[in-house]
Amino acid sequence: MQTFSSRLLQKAVDEFATLPGIGRKTALRLVLHLLKRSEEDVDGFTTAIGDLRHNVKYCSVCHNISDTDVCEICSDNRRNVGEVCVVENVQDVFAVENTQQFHGLYHVLGGLISPIEGIGPADIEIDSLVERVEGGDVKEVIFALASTMEGDTTNYYISRRLKHTGVKMSVIARGIAIGDELEYADEVTLGRSIINRTPME
Repeated sequence: MQTFSSRLLQKAVDEFATLPGIGRKTALRLVLHLLKRSEEDVDGFTTAIGDLRHNVKYCSVCHNISDTDVCEICSDNRRNVGEVCVVENVQDVFAVENTQQFHGLYHVLGGLISPIEGIGPADIEIDSLVERVEGGDVKEVIFALASTMEGDTTNYYISRRLKHTGVKMSVIARGIAIGDELEYADEVTLGRSIINRTPME
């Protein structure tokens, strides 16, 4: 492992290198960049990270990241409360929002059913989705999960759990290639996939 003349530099590089996709060379470059910035800039950076970790919340309704107990999307009375788009993670909310083609609400599962990885239905936010639908306001549940075995398994499981509610269920069109993650799809393709969603079989 590379060592440095400064213990403080070493510690900072070690911490940056724990981030996903950041190797030690990139971590060193980022740390050296911060050293060139003013103390005020660096203080602002560290304060933002600290505030994020200590103060960020998860929406009590949809489980999206929020500054308040209920996120801005769920509290926006211009949104169509009758449509709920089910996604795997927060990044997928951002991806769908960027298409500007969906004006309903979301439900973030926080993962997908994956027996191989030991993730079962109880490990993700399925029960809270069922409760939302049973509340009566939701008219359509749109499944926008990855076109993978885990995504399809989760779609099927949730559809079985919701069958008794009689709610309309649909899945985004397969403009997203098999195996693709939603967050990496281009906005036009993803937008069309939402518009051209098909009934859940």
